[in-house]
Parts: sequence; C-alpha cells; structure tokens
Amino acid sequence: MNEEMSIAQRAGSWPARVKNYFEELHLEMKRVTWPAWKQVRATTAVVIVAVFAFAGYFFVVDQVVGRLITKLFDTFTR
Repeated sequence: MNEEMSIAQRAGSWPARVKNYFEELHLEMKRVTWPAWKQVRATTAVVIVAVFAFAGYFFVVDQVVGRLITKLFDTFTR
C-alpha cells in the first residue's frame, strides 16, 4: 500500500517538477553570454573551410590507398 502512495505522489508531483525545470532553464539561459554576430560568421567560415580541407585531404588519401591496393592485388593475381 505504501508503494502505491509513492507512485501516486510521484505522478501527482510531475507538473511541479516540470515547472521547476523550465524556471531553472530560463534562469540559466539568462546567464548565457551569446557571441556577437561577427564572431558567429567568422567561426562558421572557419568550420566550412576546415570541412572542405579535410574532405580534400581524405579524398586524396583514399585515391592513393585505393590505387596501392589495386596494384597490390594486380601483382599477386598474375
């Protein structure tokens, strides 16, 4: 019987817990220092350039390794 009351109490207290969660979330979001729009653009540009640089690097490495493996297979299958 005690366990049933515990479940009922927990089920009844969820609105207060949800409200408390959102109040705390709101307070934390007020404390956040957001970057300036200029800084957001600059870091976004860096990320985009880095993604393309890594993509190019991995493309070249993939081509070289692929050709080496093909030559290796061709050498041993003759």
